Amino acid sequence: MAALTYHLTTFGCQMNEHDSERIDGLLESLGYSPAAGPDEADLILLNTCSIRESADRRLATQLGNAKRFKAARPGVVVGVGGCWAQSLKQEVFERYPFVDVAFGPGQVDQLGEFLLADSIEAQGYFEFDGFTADLPMRAVQSAQAWMQISVGCNQKCSYCIVPSTRGLEVSRPFNDLVAEAKVLVARGAREITLLGQNVNSYGRDLRPDRRTFSELLTAVDAVDGLDRLRYTSPHPQDMGAEVVAAHVALPSLCEHIHLPLQSGSSRILKAMRRTYDRERYLGRVAMIRDAVPDISLTTDIIVGFPGETEEDFQQTLDLVSEVQFDAAYTFIYSARRDTEAALITEGVVPAELASERIGRLIELVQENAELRAQRFVGRSVEVLVEGPSRTDPDRVRGRTRHNKPVNFSGLAKAGELVDVEIESATSTSLRGHATMLASALR
Repeated sequence: MAALTYHLTTFGCQMNEHDSERIDGLLESLGYSPAAGPDEADLILLNTCSIRESADRRLATQLGNAKRFKAARPGVVVGVGGCWAQSLKQEVFERYPFVDVAFGPGQVDQLGEFLLADSIEAQGYFEFDGFTADLPMRAVQSAQAWMQISVGCNQKCSYCIVPSTRGLEVSRPFNDLVAEAKVLVARGAREITLLGQNVNSYGRDLRPDRRTFSELLTAVDAVDGLDRLRYTSPHPQDMGAEVVAAHVALPSLCEHIHLPLQSGSSRILKAMRRTYDRERYLGRVAMIRDAVPDISLTTDIIVGFPGETEEDFQQTLDLVSEVQFDAAYTFIYSARRDTEAALITEGVVPAELASERIGRLIELVQENAELRAQRFVGRSVEVLVEGPSRTDPDRVRGRTRHNKPVNFSGLAKAGELVDVEIESATSTSLRGHATMLASALR
């Protein structure tokens, strides 16, 4: 009897990517092997996102394809996991009756029980009762690894669906994380990224032995053999001096912080329930740059939140000009079900105006990013190699400690650390040539 196969499509953030890695590990432990495409798989899985409307549209296309594949081969099992499934719960089966199993981020483990059941009957699992990090790891491990340190979020941002799809914040045990970091490094990871909806509030719920995020950074940094440590995403409210100090003191902690802004207008930030204003955000930026002048700062910005005036938007542009981010993820606001902002009917920004504003914002972000990137030209930087360049087969690509993509000439393998002299820079990437191998693959 041929081994069962599966195909998994992932939408959304790094947390979803991490969850998908654990789904891979779970299915591998059950004897499944990857299929070349969903049309050849016995099990078609979609790990979904509900943060942006664009993800919903891409998901609808994938679900349509899954329906066709199941019609052609009725034995195929179709599963939908992730935040979108959690937000709809049983409504998934009403909208898409061909779906066999649906599960939220907190019940990935139930997928295994469903697949091992004597009979396959449509079933949904939507409780918040576990960490996907407790599931098996994939057998294949790259030089870059994610480590989930918490799930859920206690913030009440008026536009965000995460608290209803991933629940309240729960931190993983401190010692478990340090042990997992050691395992990841032993399996070849040179860089670990700590994941959470609000990483710098980690540990506050660990009773009676409360721990802090800076303590966790220190403990993971001490793992022998770890070259790089990253995290995403912090909340400006909780970005304290002790975390910034860790960037100075800890050798592996990279010179990059992703600090979500969302808006440069204090009035809009209040409507978003972001718990900080423009001045407080700028104070955090000043604290960070005073300690680490060469830090790479990236951010998230939402355009067109209900009630946003031209003056509010101009305040966002002014803040972006003042901070000069190294990069920014920009989004047009889209209403999400079960959020406070979705009920706002006054001051809705027309789609055409929102599109015009985001075009102006992107142009400014790119101008600033290109100016910021010029500081690397002529410098030798350490690059963690990821593989062949996607645009030039004669070059290699990798990433700096500042999280800047680099395409360079020279001989290097994925997982190696290479010193690269930077020759030119754009708003999105650097270009150079390898000067020496900083540290060979273990």
